[in-house]
Amino acid sequence: MQITNNDRILFTGDSITDCNRVRSNTNHLGFGYVAFIAARLQARMASPDLQILNRGISGNRIGDLLLRVEPDLLDLQPTVISILLGINDTWRRYDHNLPTSTETFEDGYRTLLKKIRQRLTAKVILLEPFLLHVPEDRYAWREDLNPKIDVVRKLAAEFDTDLLPLDGLFAQAATRAPAAFWAEDGVHPTEAGHALIANAWLDHVGMA
Repeated sequence: MQITNNDRILFTGDSITDCNRVRSNTNHLGFGYVAFIAARLQARMASPDLQILNRGISGNRIGDLLLRVEPDLLDLQPTVISILLGINDTWRRYDHNLPTSTETFEDGYRTLLKKIRQRLTAKVILLEPFLLHVPEDRYAWREDLNPKIDVVRKLAAEFDTDLLPLDGLFAQAATRAPAAFWAEDGVHPTEAGHALIANAWLDHVGMA
């Protein structure tokens, strides 16, 4: 995947993407990896025509993104779409007894990608959901999350999208510094964790 000077790049997903963006300002990018990527791209490309949008919403699962896919994705006519979703489809099973089966997750994600393919000619990059094992109860979540990671990998191949393997990236990072250094609760990245995602994303598109 290559980024051009007049691309409109849309980032979507859950709280990791949202990262406290100001909803009343549609151009606000939040305070995480999206903002880091945008700053680097804008400095590197110096193009007033490059547009970067953040439409992540904290707490979203695949069904939530499908409900808002028209106004928050398709209607914006992006040329590049970056999707990071899935951890809440696991998390809600453990904190609210609201599981999302692997089959439901796969069906919803496939429907999302079909809608994108039908309406847009955008380049798509899928970011794996990821998990670090802090606190220790996060280990148990692997039973639910790992099949969903496999779904994202499967759909990336099926729809010929790009794939950023974040779960492995964070696992590797946790061999260099404690897991909490990258994500204190195993899910939400620290500033270092957001930089890890941003660097990997930029490297993937040849803009590191």
